[in-house]
Order: sequence, then structure tokens, then C-alpha cells
Amino acid sequence: MLETKKRDISYQPAGQFEETRFEKIHNVIFESSDEASLQVAEEIANLIRDKQSKGETCVLGLATGSSPIRVYEELVRMHREEGLSFKNVITFNLDEYLPMEKDNRQSYHHFMHEHLFNHVDIDPENINIPDGMVPPEKTKEYCLSYEKKIKDAGGIDFQLLGIGRTGHIGFNEPGSHYNSGTRVITLDHITRVDAGPAFLGIDNVPRKAITMGIATVRSARRIVLLAWGQNKADIIKKTIEGEISSEVPATYLQEHDNCTFVLDEAAGSELTRNKTPWLVDESLEWTEPLTAKAVVWLCSKTDKSILRLTDKDYNDNGMSGLLTQEDSYDLNIRMFNRLQHTITGWPGGKPNADDTKRPERAEPAKKRVIIFSPHPDDDVISMGGTFDRLVQQGHEVHVAYQTSGNIAVSDKDALRYAEIANTIAPSKEAQAIIDAIKAKKDSSIDPIEVRKLKGYIRRGESYAATRYLGLDDRYVHFLDLPFYETGTIKKKSLSEEDYQIMVDIIKKVKPHQIYAAGDLADPHGTHKVCLDAVLEAVKRLKKEPFMNDCWLWLYRGAWHEWDIDQIEMAVPMSPDQVLRKRNAIFCHQSQKDGVMFQGNDSREFWMRAEERNKETAEWYNKLGLADYAAMEAFVRYHF
Repeated sequence: MLETKKRDISYQPAGQFEETRFEKIHNVIFESSDEASLQVAEEIANLIRDKQSKGETCVLGLATGSSPIRVYEELVRMHREEGLSFKNVITFNLDEYLPMEKDNRQSYHHFMHEHLFNHVDIDPENINIPDGMVPPEKTKEYCLSYEKKIKDAGGIDFQLLGIGRTGHIGFNEPGSHYNSGTRVITLDHITRVDAGPAFLGIDNVPRKAITMGIATVRSARRIVLLAWGQNKADIIKKTIEGEISSEVPATYLQEHDNCTFVLDEAAGSELTRNKTPWLVDESLEWTEPLTAKAVVWLCSKTDKSILRLTDKDYNDNGMSGLLTQEDSYDLNIRMFNRLQHTITGWPGGKPNADDTKRPERAEPAKKRVIIFSPHPDDDVISMGGTFDRLVQQGHEVHVAYQTSGNIAVSDKDALRYAEIANTIAPSKEAQAIIDAIKAKKDSSIDPIEVRKLKGYIRRGESYAATRYLGLDDRYVHFLDLPFYETGTIKKKSLSEEDYQIMVDIIKKVKPHQIYAAGDLADPHGTHKVCLDAVLEAVKRLKKEPFMNDCWLWLYRGAWHEWDIDQIEMAVPMSPDQVLRKRNAIFCHQSQKDGVMFQGNDSREFWMRAEERNKETAEWYNKLGLADYAAMEAFVRYHF
């Protein structure tokens, strides 16, 4: 069990303190989703035990999706190791796709049994999940009966919720009525886009679902909503600080008298007390990072560069505390220099230069570098310009592709390659792959031979990109971490085998620099797992002598960029370098023209990366610094 500091998540009225005065729903923010999940699981377990001691049943409303998985894992652990019994528990799930057979891997019936019910002693008769195969003519009657079963059970004692980017709870999409009950609903396009990866494409996602209604959810005596990750930050802010609106159904929870949102730091990052704490806390301690954040925000609000900010600008925007130690002139120069010193055209360090105020060391002049790439294109998408610079400036650059990326290759592309191979050199193996792809059903798992072919396609594209950037094949490593090789979106947990592979490559190269993906907004979580693998390997090797001279830099992927005030190294690119980066990305042909896992952005990866790099450069220019075509940004991780 993960050791964690206990936090009180019991309900408290929102907005009691000045720093939370914009908040209308009680919320507790944890450093990590793991810590938060354990606390929620403990509350559920305590409720079950309390009900057992009184000889009463405990009625739970349960959610699906990625957010509650860790909660369910902890409840299973408690059952196995602490004797937590579910014999007195009755459950009602929020929703189910329509139509959806129970044994379909994407059904919530399958999800709940896989993650919870198959591992505890709950009576199967006490499990209630909406039936995804109810005939259309019987859905109204079925929905009414589901409501009646909840009432007959005594109502829901504890309702666990997640939240979608549309603000939906359950499948109550924007426009849902305050008094709505269990019913059939048409899914919002954004909801279907977000579900697309699990179904291997949006075309396979059902258009309808059965869901508990807003009134059904609100009738629960206790509600806990979980939200993890930066992708949820905007909707969490709207829900907690915005006005009640049917366009954001979760805002209806503002009127519940026992509702708590349990968040990780990323999900709570847009709340006023975190995003702009100087607006709600006059006793704020002005640390250097917070000062930088505030100054960048003030420039954005006033549409001024740093050196044009005045005392009045600071005083009028809740930042007078910054001027107690120095006036705006000195503060502006200090913040300008801080940002200026992040810019370097020498990401590996400039030889024979004074590196006192540079982001990287001058020595050794030629460094050994590992670029860890979660998928076989993140290296060029996220830091292709820096990659190019490192090679051109003579460093020994290694690229380590952590996963095969095979599930991101479409059947159409795989079939094309298999048919070409079979035409050139007919074989039973190639024909078997062709037959398997043609016989494949929607959302079914590829056989191992097809997965291998898709992995080889990604490898070939990676070699094309690295060769284009001038890297010798000897320095390209395909790690194929085992956690990824399931053939589905759902991955295995990291194992000792994964960690050892990571440790071995770092020990082999003995790098002076490591670059790793710090983008935790990846819609199917691979970036986060790959970062965890890097950090664990670094932790294990920390005492090795070569690690004393190793720095770890984090880049971000196609989803989000570092905030300007967070950036510690900014590598500018000329128009020609932007074009070289684009061409390197184009080498990954299977990831162009309709990528399988695009998340909520319909643009191709090269377009996202280019726009993001351009926006970073524009920000620097708006703040009063040099005007570059584009910039790639990095944050140093200290270990």
C-alpha cells in the first residue's frame, strides 16, 4: 500500500476563507491522484464498515472511466488484506453505452467486473448496471424501473463521480435538465471523441447511452467527484467557480449539501487560488517562481512587455505586495533577465563560454545525450529542433523509443504493407497477417503477428526521421517496454522488467543529459507511465558516479506546453529549422492524415507542434524579448 499523508475530505461549506471566495463547491487538492484515490477508498470502506456494524446495507453509486480505477484497486486490496466485506453492499452504476453487449470489452459491465466485482465478495444480485441491450421500445419502462430499484434500496448513500470535458456527470450532457431521471441520451461529439481511443476510433463509439439523471445523482446523500490531470482543469474551474447552467451539468452539484470534489494538482490548477493566488490572498509569500508567474500574467492582462509595467499596474491588479522590497523598475529588470537567461541556441551547452547565466553547462563540450521518446515520434514532435541542434553541434545523441507504438497504426496501413510484402516475396506469414486484418472485428485485439508488423512500421518511420536529422542507426534504441504490449489502450502496470530495461540503457550510455516527456495530458496515459519509468530508473541509479554529472530535462508533447514562467531552457528555431522539424515529423507517415489517437484536437501532430512552438516564441516577443520563428521549451527535473 502506498504510504500517504492523511487528508480530511469530509464535506465543508465552500468559500469559507478568502482564498476560496470564488469557489461554490467544496474541494480538496492532493499532490497526486494516487494519494487522493486512497483517501476516497478509505471513506467508502469506512462507510461500508459503519453500515455493517449497524446491520444495514450500504448503497453505492459507482462510476467508470480512468478516474476511479485506483479507488477500486485500493478497495480490492482492503478486501484481500484487511477483510473488508462487500456482502452488505448494493451498487448502482451511473450509465452504459447503448447498444452495448455485456461481454464487450468496452462495456461498463465488463469494466466494473474487471476492476472491482470479480475481486470482492459482493452478491451478484446486488450489482446493478444499466442494460445496454434494452430494446428501443422498452427503454422508457426500463429506465423507470432502474429509478424504482434505487428508491427500493433506500436511496444512494455514496455516489462516486467523474467529470467529462463537457461538464457531464454520468452521461448527462450539456442541456440536461435539473430534474432529469434515468433515461436514454444522445452523446455529445466531444464525449465520443474522448472515448474514441478505447474504441480504436470514434466511428466505433456508440451514439447513445443510458444514464442516471441529474436528479438521480443529486438525491445521493454523499457525492464525491474525482478529477485528475490538466485536461480537466478548465472544466473544473467552470464547475466550481462558474454559475449554475445546464450547459455545464456538473454545476448543478453546487446546490448539493454534501458534495466534495477530490482533485490532483493538475486538475485544480486553473482555480483562482492556484492560478492567480495574489487576487485572493494578501498575505501571500512572494517566492521567485510565483513572482515570475504573476509578472507574466500581468503582462498578459495589461498587454504590455515586462519593462513597460508600472507601479500602478502592480497596485491595480492585487500585486502591491511585490513592491514592498523593490520598485517596479528593478523588479521588471530582474524578471526580464530571468526570462532572457532561459534562451539558448546551445541546448548541450556552449563550449568555452561563461555558463553562469546559461541554462546548460559548458563542460563537457561534447556530451552524451539520451532522448527518451514514449512513442516512436514524440522525439521529433516535441523537440525535433533541439534534437537537430544537439546532433549538428557534435554531441553523442541517443534516442530511446520506450514503446512500440503499434496500436496507433491503422489496419489500413498495416494491410497495405502486408500486401506489398506478400507481392514481393509471397509467404504464409504475410498471408496470415492479411487474412487476420481482413477478418478483424471492430475493437478486437490484433493477433501478435499483426502487432509486430505495426511495430515494425513505426520502427521504419523512426529510422527515416533520425537519419534525416543525421543520426547514425547505432544510436537508435527500441526498448519495447513490456507494460505497453497488450494490444489495447489499457496497459499493464510497470514491472521490474520495464524498470531494468530503463536502467540498462542509462547505464550503457552514461549520459550527461536526459530528455524525457513531462507531458501528463496524454489522453491514454502512456506519457505518464513512461515518465514514471524514467524517474524510477534515475532514482535507482542516483548513487552511480556518472549520475553526478547528469541533468534531466522535461519536454512536453503534442497536447500542452509549459507555461512561460515555468520554462528553464528555451531553444529558438529559425524558419529553416522549423521546416526541418516538420520534415522529420513527416517521416512518420502512419501518423498523418487521420491519426487514431488525436485526443480533443483534430489537427495533425506536426501542425499542433508548429503552432505551439510559434506561440511560445510569440510570448517571449510580447514580453519584450527577441523575435524568433519558434521555440521549444524545457523544464529541468532535479533528482
